Amino acid sequence: MLLVLLAACARSTPSFTMPTGEQPFFYGPPVGIDRTESGISWQILTPGAGTAHPTAQDTVTVHYSGWTGDGTMFDSSHARGTPATFGLNQVIAGWTEGVQLMVEGETRRFWIPAELAYGYSGSGPIGQLVFDIELIEIK
Repeated sequence: MLLVLLAACARSTPSFTMPTGEQPFFYGPPVGIDRTESGISWQILTPGAGTAHPTAQDTVTVHYSGWTGDGTMFDSSHARGTPATFGLNQVIAGWTEGVQLMVEGETRRFWIPAELAYGYSGSGPIGQLVFDIELIEIK
């Protein structure tokens, strides 16, 4: 019985090392980065060469990875080996708002509050989520 309880309490640790003095990116956004009025924080990881921004009615092709607040990756098109294509108005509100800030070829990291993601309860990932999104194409 005790072994079962101990096994249930064990947690795996993310398999990467942060530079000394820095907090992991999934804990929250760094101080001083940009933030939308709704509460999405973002940081450009790779600038894009495009000039057009998608609208909520556009279909986009992206590569992305998503993490929960404890650093667990819960979804990744990179892991599946193929980009995802979807209507921008068919995803969580934080994606709809955030991806509209991007241009083709750009990669951004978004810290999306629970209120603009899946909330604080339910069967999906809960709490603040972090996504790295590369906007490949606006259709």
